[in-house]
Amino acid sequence: MRLAGVFLLLLIVFASACLSDAPVGEKTSTASFSPPLQPIPETTSSPAPSVSHTSSPTPSNSTSLKTAQQNVTSTGQTAPEGETSSQVPGKRTLNLSSTKSWAYWLQNASPEVIANSGFDLVVMDYSRDGGDETAYTREEIEMIKRAGVIPIAYISIGEAEEYRFYWRDEWKENPPEWLGPENPDWEGNYAVKYWEEGWKRVVLEYLDKIIAQGFSGVYLDKVDEYWFWAEKGYNESWTAKQMIEFIIQISNYTRSKAGKDFIIIPQNGEWLLDYDNGSLLRTVSGWASEDVFYDGLEPSPWVSEKVPLLDGVVKAGKIVLVVDYVDDGTRSDEDLARILDFIEKARERGYLPYVAFEDRELDRLDVIPGVQPPIEK
Repeated sequence: MRLAGVFLLLLIVFASACLSDAPVGEKTSTASFSPPLQPIPETTSSPAPSVSHTSSPTPSNSTSLKTAQQNVTSTGQTAPEGETSSQVPGKRTLNLSSTKSWAYWLQNASPEVIANSGFDLVVMDYSRDGGDETAYTREEIEMIKRAGVIPIAYISIGEAEEYRFYWRDEWKENPPEWLGPENPDWEGNYAVKYWEEGWKRVVLEYLDKIIAQGFSGVYLDKVDEYWFWAEKGYNESWTAKQMIEFIIQISNYTRSKAGKDFIIIPQNGEWLLDYDNGSLLRTVSGWASEDVFYDGLEPSPWVSEKVPLLDGVVKAGKIVLVVDYVDDGTRSDEDLARILDFIEKARERGYLPYVAFEDRELDRLDVIPGVQPPIEK
């Protein structure tokens, strides 16, 4: 018994020695799990960089094309990542509110020259000579827009012109009900009863052509025709209100087809605003006027009448384009003094001036180095 006890004691000692010799860090059957990992606390000395979603965007397939198009500037360059196109230094935008210069070129205008002219906005005809055969293509108008120039199409809504696509030779002998007498100062131009549905259909068809070409807006001439009919015995208040309604109808029609930002700028006839209850001024994008400060090379007799009305347009936050035919083309001291006087007077009142040649042909751009278009500062 005593021998067995000694043997048992030796066996226990031997087993203890074996357990104490296990390698450090080696798991035994009694250490079946480790304590959980603790989060690494943030340090203020070296924070982890955040990821900017604007630095390397990954748009979905449905929006990637639209986003890419929005990031292309008017000069064909891509805007830097994280910047909108309007933030690109030195770029030109198709934005009426940022327009600082404009030009007026109706006969045989060159899209290439316009695109490289430096003007922000150009009023031009829908065709080179007024007819369908020489109408500008949509590609030509898009080229102008890509250059950062706003193309606005001229259209007479108060007179019919016999060189237009809509004219019929038989009208001289058998005129439609809405056609009036020929303008003695402009051969081939005829007064129209613009409130008649027949004439309105002609104008809407014309507008469809302009919209299809891709123009950014229209420049409505002969809105002052309400005077003519008042002098023929019609009530002036009635003729004025009919013209106001026509302009609003044109605005609604074009914007329903081309978008709410389609530009509407009437020319002359600012006295219409005396008959406006506010709806016309709210509708138009701005106003244009000829012979504001000069009538040809002489001071204009209409300054005191035109300026208060145009000032009201500026006060309403709308653009005012003024064109005076003050350039005799000589570039003499007298010519330049008159040009600069017109420009200064216009800018003082918040108008955008365009100096045009005295002959009123509007068959070329009047570029005056260092003066027109103005040098960007």
